[in-house]
Amino acid sequence: MSDKSTNHPTACLALADGTLFFGKGFGATGETTAELCFNTAMTGYQEIMTDPSYAGQVVTFTFPHVGNVGVNPDDDESGEPVAAGIVVKWDPTEPSSWRAAEDLSDWMAKRGRIGIGGIDTRRLTRAIRQQGAPHVALIHAPDGNFDIEALVAAARGFPGLVGLDLAKEVTCAQTYQWNEMRWAWPDGFQPRTEPGHRVVAIDYGAKRNILRSLASAGCDVTVLPATATAEEILAHDPQGLFLSNGPGDPAATGEYAVPTVQEVLAKSQIPVFGICLGHQILARALGARTVKMNHGHHGANHPVKNVETGKVEITSMNHGFTVDSQSLPEGVMETHVSLFDGSNCGIRMTDRPVYSVQYHPEASPGPQDSLYLFERFSDAIREQA
Repeated sequence: MSDKSTNHPTACLALADGTLFFGKGFGATGETTAELCFNTAMTGYQEIMTDPSYAGQVVTFTFPHVGNVGVNPDDDESGEPVAAGIVVKWDPTEPSSWRAAEDLSDWMAKRGRIGIGGIDTRRLTRAIRQQGAPHVALIHAPDGNFDIEALVAAARGFPGLVGLDLAKEVTCAQTYQWNEMRWAWPDGFQPRTEPGHRVVAIDYGAKRNILRSLASAGCDVTVLPATATAEEILAHDPQGLFLSNGPGDPAATGEYAVPTVQEVLAKSQIPVFGICLGHQILARALGARTVKMNHGHHGANHPVKNVETGKVEITSMNHGFTVDSQSLPEGVMETHVSLFDGSNCGIRMTDRPVYSVQYHPEASPGPQDSLYLFERFSDAIREQA
């Protein structure tokens, strides 16, 4: 936990414009640089920290109580936390959940992730909304000695996420099989035992619950690294292709991923489904553009309208880039839009079972508003079998 025996600040968040926030450090000691974003979710801080899509980012939580239910292995979305650090209003308290296996601060310390508490997160969030996602340096030093000039210089020296390919840093090292399904009472996570549809999932930074959702929808999932070629994908004789979420600039990842997707589309008629970065990669493969957003969408309360049915889904989002809907080519239609800002949240080809969404249906914020997307993918495979 943070050092409550001292009154002096033990952590500092420095923005590239020179703005400073002082607070109490927790988790690991040290220094990191990243892009700063904010997340409006009221729960799920562990899932957020272990979501590979947050690589290269420090997350400000707008909900004040973070750490109050501790951490446990079941809630990890990847093997280790990926977010560079977190900013919270209150110092994390002792965990109060029977599911807790560890204290948040201790968990972060063991895994090299820095936290800062006691921050006016409302002020910080307003600054992000008004100025865009800033580059920051975050330091936790128990002695309270900070080199402010060096911190600000480090923040200004952060290269930013534009043009940055982070998928290669978070993808799996080798191919593996996945058969674990979504959690269900009373047995928890159970393996899929019946034969299913052969699906290849490209791991640009895949969350575990996405893979579980595919398995629960009737898929036998083979996970391939982000750099897999079309030849390697098709060698598995897949009945469907899934493009996962992930961090960084889709244009940078797309340098190798887009040609691969285009080749698969040209050589095969199998259904294709993408989420988050996978959505952006698919859009670029079909000829659309992606652009950097001012502050992105990060939270579990984002309303999205399905323009084909008129229904509104409450969704979970985590993205700093978006598909330019004005650039969608003929034969590709917009299927979902954000009711916050009208930005694109889904596309599909009009003549093939190829579609994607910007949000995270596996995160269950609705709680099940968007799970139909996995069933649609499974149904499309079944129809072509």
